Amino acid sequence: MPLKNRDVKIEILDSTLRDGAQGEGISFSVADKLACAKLLSKLGVTYIEAGNPASNPKDKEFFERLCSDELTPSKAVAFGSTRRKGISCEEDAALSALLSADTDIVCIFGKSSQSQVEDVLGCSLEENLLMIEESCRYLSNNGKRVFFDAEHFFAGFIESRAYAISCAKAAARGGADTIVLCDTTGGMMPDDIYSITKAAAEELSGVRLGIHCHNDNGLAAANSISAVLAGAVHIQGTLLGIGERCGNTNLATVIANLQLRKGYDIISPEALSNLTPIAREMAEICNITIERSEPYIGYSAFAHKAGMHIDAVLKNPRSFEFIDPSVVGNTRRVLLSEISGRSAIAEKIRGIAPDFDKNSGKIREITEKIKNREHKGYEFEGAEASFEILVRRILFGKEKFFELVKYRVTSEKPYEVGCSANAMVKLSVGGEVVLRCAEGDGPVNALDKALRNALEVFYPQLHTMHLVDYKVRVMDSAQATASMVRVLITSSDSTETWTTVGVGSDIIEASFKALCDSVEYKLITLERTTE
Repeated sequence: MPLKNRDVKIEILDSTLRDGAQGEGISFSVADKLACAKLLSKLGVTYIEAGNPASNPKDKEFFERLCSDELTPSKAVAFGSTRRKGISCEEDAALSALLSADTDIVCIFGKSSQSQVEDVLGCSLEENLLMIEESCRYLSNNGKRVFFDAEHFFAGFIESRAYAISCAKAAARGGADTIVLCDTTGGMMPDDIYSITKAAAEELSGVRLGIHCHNDNGLAAANSISAVLAGAVHIQGTLLGIGERCGNTNLATVIANLQLRKGYDIISPEALSNLTPIAREMAEICNITIERSEPYIGYSAFAHKAGMHIDAVLKNPRSFEFIDPSVVGNTRRVLLSEISGRSAIAEKIRGIAPDFDKNSGKIREITEKIKNREHKGYEFEGAEASFEILVRRILFGKEKFFELVKYRVTSEKPYEVGCSANAMVKLSVGGEVVLRCAEGDGPVNALDKALRNALEVFYPQLHTMHLVDYKVRVMDSAQATASMVRVLITSSDSTETWTTVGVGSDIIEASFKALCDSVEYKLITLERTTE
């Protein structure tokens, strides 16, 4: 059991909507930002850095639409910078925008590195100290609680300890509530973060310290935890680690580690049990894919493939899992492949048929079927929907919802958007034959549309499903264009996402097999809900 640190309250500031938005490929609409803010409040992070109200019309509109009551227990934070050199705080438009933002808390950044002040700001070291102190005081005197992000603090501390500390002290004199030490370039090591944060805590006695790390060397999460162990009580980052360059501290990793391994009470156990679904919903809004191997929240975080490992983890989960997956809202996954043992396959089957007896003669039939298909190029560890279809046919003698009579696909030039190919599909459904045609962007899209058009007459619920991912793998590149190919298709509806597989020497044939399985799995789920 981890030590308990209940007497130390760690604050979390999520900057997905500000620092995260600076990541390549990330673009939020105002509606996206509102949805993200609600997810973060559901998770229970202490603060949500909502952006810079002076930077662009989108952020200005977001602040106007943001309702603080909807964020409880989280609090919104407006972001900006210290005043510009050569003008007063009253003349600075960005500081005025922070005052007009409907947030009780503001976060401003300023340089704390001597070389950055001289080379980037182009002002004297004394002027920079005044900019920090006066900006913090101006905002504080006007009723705002102030966080000061000491930009380049760690590099600045190594360069000139005295000047970096003087910048932090200037912010504290100006009334800053928390001084956040920033590893702006993301190149520090955990031992340096620890020792410098420890030294800063000693020199800034009575001042609350925070940590803000970037992930350029892959150590942002470890660095943030090191800072906490050295005395920091405020952590900044983004839930999924997104941000400029290599990203920011991954808060999903940090929250789980500090709470489960170090005993800090950061969010409620109920909120922690929603960490995985909230993170995945956030990823959908950000239009990114969470790495399958992402700690705690990834699809493979609790996935087991080797037969001996699976056998052990089923007998004693701690054999290969250091926590119960449900604590963070994830689930154990037993992967199927040619190296899977009977215990693994039986466990997987029980997810479909809870009363299945692994000593049943069916286990041999299913195992052989899996291994034969994988020998031909099928892969079930990433296509669990196809596995369920296979199992149901063997265990329950499940009839197909439809039978293919034939299909035909043609492609043509010149290319026209939406109709570069057309497909004809002829199916038999319950003895009734139906034929439908469709145009599409490419042969697979045309086949998908024709298949749906034919089946929605009988199963109108299919209109809710859509294809979200399509992958093709050449099985033997030495065979060139004659190689067998494996196609994985991921589909989704309003409640579930599933993946199916098809294999063939013809990419159209492999794709159609995967499409048919995808539709059949959707029909199976509909059948389950009515049982």
